[in-house]
Amino acid sequence: MTAAASGDAHRPARAAGTPRYAPPVDLAELIADPDTRIVVCCGSGGVGKTTTSAALALAAAEAGRRVVVLTIDPARRLAQSLGLGELDNEPRRVDVPGVDGELHAMMLDMKRTFDDIVVAHSTPERAEVILANPFYQTLSSSFAGTQEYMAMEKLGQLRAADTWDLIVVDTPPSRSALDFLDAPNRMSRFLDGTMIRLLTAPARAGGRAGFKFASAGLLFFSRIISKVLGGQLLRDISAFVSALDTMFGGFRERATATYELLRRPGTWFVVVATPEPDALREASYFVDRLSAEGMPLAGLVLNRTHPPASTRLSATRAEVAAESVDDGDGAPAALVAGALRVHAERMTLAMREQRLADRFTSAHPEVGIRAVPAAAGDVHDLEGLRVMAEALTGPDDDTPTGVPRTRVLPARRG
Repeated sequence: MTAAASGDAHRPARAAGTPRYAPPVDLAELIADPDTRIVVCCGSGGVGKTTTSAALALAAAEAGRRVVVLTIDPARRLAQSLGLGELDNEPRRVDVPGVDGELHAMMLDMKRTFDDIVVAHSTPERAEVILANPFYQTLSSSFAGTQEYMAMEKLGQLRAADTWDLIVVDTPPSRSALDFLDAPNRMSRFLDGTMIRLLTAPARAGGRAGFKFASAGLLFFSRIISKVLGGQLLRDISAFVSALDTMFGGFRERATATYELLRRPGTWFVVVATPEPDALREASYFVDRLSAEGMPLAGLVLNRTHPPASTRLSATRAEVAAESVDDGDGAPAALVAGALRVHAERMTLAMREQRLADRFTSAHPEVGIRAVPAAAGDVHDLEGLRVMAEALTGPDDDTPTGVPRTRVLPARRG
């Protein structure tokens, strides 16, 4: 196993000198290691986090582990690829013939998770009031940041149950990959905000004098805010916050506990990106954030790369050869020339992707890379997931061209 995926060190140390090439990532050993309990796949939207998460979970089940994969992706691609009609907020077992372990899958239901928290941490009477509150119904289904926070809540619940050997998390398709990490702190800031403190002042104040003081503050506050929100919405918010007041400490404690869980040994982050500037820029931000927070990074999955069928013929030589063949007559010559030009285009694309990967490695020389070729089409079944799982976990140098899986093209000599 590489330094980045070693159980002995929580995160890899920077080498004494800048390495010339990215180190490999041994995801096979990482997911088979019994000390690995949580793998979080993260990155910007549209880079293949859901498929990567499912493929790693399948590989872990084939390695004999009892795995659950939690997706936050509402597009239901995970259910389709696993052969399930649908997924919901409870783990469902996936029928995978011939594996030594077990594979379970679930899709976060943001509102149901919030409802379960309310019911579990309040009295039946108070829970009924909260669940019926119009502001709560909006907050639990569409409030900015709620999805990320509920993903953290569900992760904490799954880990506390201690039912699975490994939990694989597909993080929400947010605008920023950092939203998942920021969710607990944002929730704490929301609970400690001026608006919340004003709205909960009557419930928290003790005695008649305290209530009068709180009421005076609320009167001034409500005159201003009701012009913006409207009187009825303000009353709904005030009633919701007052009913939820006794649960605030629990929200904060669980947010802190889950955040700390992500920093403990046994948790690994896998950053997923495509060989595109925006995706790699987002991946770079995330790597920096993980480093700043002291969180364990396994490495970068460079997804949907386009390695050529052969690396022996450069794009320039292929173009020259195509022009030479064009001088010939008949369909065979045209076919050969066309194949040469396709190869030239593929080599040009691969060179661009390798330059982008090299730029990332220059900025983060300690971060291992696993390059995964693009599939011919969408992954929609278990067989497609197995192909991707092999690309993620296969031996580093076992590729059709012999190019290590850390790269799209061979390293230059000299």
